Amino acid sequence: MFFGLDGVEIGLIIVFLCLFGAILSGFPVAFAIGGAALLSFAIIATLDAGGLLVREAVDPASDAYRALVADGVPAQTISRFRYPDLPILAEPIFPGGWELAFDRNVSFIVNRINERVLAGQSIETLLAVLMFVLMGITLERSRIADDLLTTMARIFGPLPGGLAVSVVVVGAFLAASTGIVGATVVTMGLLSLPTMMRAKYSPELATGVIAASGTLGQIIPPSIVIVLLGTLAGDLYSTAQEARAQGLGCPDALTFLGQAAVVSVGTLFQAALLPGILLALLYAAYAFFYAMLKPHKAPPVAGGQIAAEPVTRGEALTWFLGVPLALVLGLVALNAVGVAGSQSIAVSGFTDAPSGASLRTNVSEQCQAAMIDLHGQAAWDRAVAEQAAITGTGGGAQSVRLDDAARAEAVADRIASRAPIGLGIGVAVLLAGLILSAARGVAPTDRHRGLAAGALGCVLALVADILLVSPTTSPGVTFLILLPSILLVCYGLRDAAGMLARNDLVRVVFPPLVLIVAVLGSILGGITNPTPAAALGAGGAILLAAWRRLRDEGRSGRVILGTTLAIGLMLLVGINFDLRVGVGETNAEQVIAYGVAQLAYLYAIFGLLYACWVLYAGGVLTPIVRETAKVTSMVFTILIGSQLLNLVVISFGGEHYIQSFLQSFDDELTVFLIVMLVLFVLGFVLDFLEIIYIVIPIVGPVIYGGTLDPKWVTIMIAVNLQTSFLTPPFGFALFYLRGVAPAEITTRHIYRGVVPFVAIQAVGLGLLWLFPGVVTIVPDLFPN
Repeated sequence: MFFGLDGVEIGLIIVFLCLFGAILSGFPVAFAIGGAALLSFAIIATLDAGGLLVREAVDPASDAYRALVADGVPAQTISRFRYPDLPILAEPIFPGGWELAFDRNVSFIVNRINERVLAGQSIETLLAVLMFVLMGITLERSRIADDLLTTMARIFGPLPGGLAVSVVVVGAFLAASTGIVGATVVTMGLLSLPTMMRAKYSPELATGVIAASGTLGQIIPPSIVIVLLGTLAGDLYSTAQEARAQGLGCPDALTFLGQAAVVSVGTLFQAALLPGILLALLYAAYAFFYAMLKPHKAPPVAGGQIAAEPVTRGEALTWFLGVPLALVLGLVALNAVGVAGSQSIAVSGFTDAPSGASLRTNVSEQCQAAMIDLHGQAAWDRAVAEQAAITGTGGGAQSVRLDDAARAEAVADRIASRAPIGLGIGVAVLLAGLILSAARGVAPTDRHRGLAAGALGCVLALVADILLVSPTTSPGVTFLILLPSILLVCYGLRDAAGMLARNDLVRVVFPPLVLIVAVLGSILGGITNPTPAAALGAGGAILLAAWRRLRDEGRSGRVILGTTLAIGLMLLVGINFDLRVGVGETNAEQVIAYGVAQLAYLYAIFGLLYACWVLYAGGVLTPIVRETAKVTSMVFTILIGSQLLNLVVISFGGEHYIQSFLQSFDDELTVFLIVMLVLFVLGFVLDFLEIIYIVIPIVGPVIYGGTLDPKWVTIMIAVNLQTSFLTPPFGFALFYLRGVAPAEITTRHIYRGVVPFVAIQAVGLGLLWLFPGVVTIVPDLFPN
């Protein structure tokens, strides 16, 4: 052994030295990782062949080892770290020789590439990476960020530190739009840094707030980091919990946990929402108080006019706060008292199946003890009582088909208890009312005949729903009944759109905000998974960029507007009508609805192709596609290379060595703290992709195999990686900013500027550590 080190320890040192050397060599990282894997394996195999590498392992034939097993200690937890006094034996680092290890690595890498890159279950989620990258790059190249920064600077500029606050706001917007740290930092540096310098801002504050705001793309969904990390975390958590359950004598993880061991990317998006907002608020608060304490280093600047005409404080409070608040609270109150709600009369053709107990109780004594230790004696006793009650009432009975009389009675009960106002109509009226109210506020001196007509249409829609629409009314007849109200509302919304378009804040913020809400809302609300939502975001970004291009060229954007309306119409028809033409009995309403949806679909396809042509003719689409292909190819190439490097570490026992060391600690919070410190340090020199695909698979079975909430663990890792992006001297965000900063901004300015924001990140991590409910509250409120 060299320097008293174990052969596995030397192998790990060789792997990481080769990895760092390959990254620093100047070769593209995507290929450097694979080359480091091959080089490190060759060096370790050569040393092993020469008999220079020997690892020390616990002797399983020793009496002390057998005594531990006889005492009930699981064999997989016995290691040199936990029991240093156990007899050890020396064995080759490659059991069976390096040739066998090489053969296994080749076989494993083919299988892993097939499972995780080409045809595995995670490939659908990984496709979201391509779509989100396309969405972000399209928005970046369409100068939407420039408009956002200019508008926000006009709003917040007159405040102390207003430019810095506007940078934080725009950074959060771009983070929710792009999810790419490098793109956000570079864009913000090019757009805002010269403006802040001309406004006599401190170079340290300016560079610090830009670098910190750019890294919000790590955590604010839809984040590519969370997509990639979540895909891996889901597999690690399910596998680790299954192994944990088996080790505790339980048949499966579902029995042991009382719920499926699943963590989805959509759930992680929900969990990341509040932490991302928290960090953005902390950044903005620091900039504001910094300006209050040192006003000469963050002076206010004159803001331009946002609205087309001045609005008094009373009008603003009425139409921007009072009326919207009354509308929202009104709908909530109507829903609470049962006036607004579901009007569905659909009933199941079968009786409800008997519900099971909250926990499975037909388990072994060993599993029972483990479940009581996890859930508590009270939860176990409650489950036993539930199971006894189910058994006593014939709980083994199956659901049975309802006869016609029973179904008719169930339908009658639904009709009798239905809400007078449908929740869908109530929400539509609410949205229309909010738009009309905002338009009235931004244009107080305009003629409001159209807005009044729209408001009348909203009232008539509610009255018609109460008096003329019953639960048995078909969707087609309902549409005809509401048609006069719909026409009035559309007339009012047309006038409202013209008024709102004259307000720069609405005109600039509303389109990307609608896109972000559509993408995140569909994911966070559990409507769809990230991949279709990412496709919606990519298509919306292309339409938005084409609209911006047409406007700059003075051409009409009616095709783009028509495409947006066609997509909305297609969704509305799909929600309200049964489009399964040819399945069962098909009536005229279904045929008409299907035809309308088909026409809307064809027009949407035409509009998307037209938008692509507009961008292509303007020389924008080609660089967007090229840059998307480069980023996506890099991600997947790093994935392949990291899998190869992982297999090298596994082949000589490095993964087992690290996991045994972590498992030697009794407190899993201590283990997680060690992992977080290691990830923080590695974040100085490794990109998040290398950390996710090289380090997390090694430590994941330990940190995801305990009682810690997997959502909290994953978000803590994401925020930690975000912190390492900022930390001198190797923070990647600092190098991105240094590359676009003007000559008068020195590296010293950048380093000094980010130090307070690193401290803010540490405070944010501490808050999430002390109050994990910040991470879990949204997923608990809206189960995905």
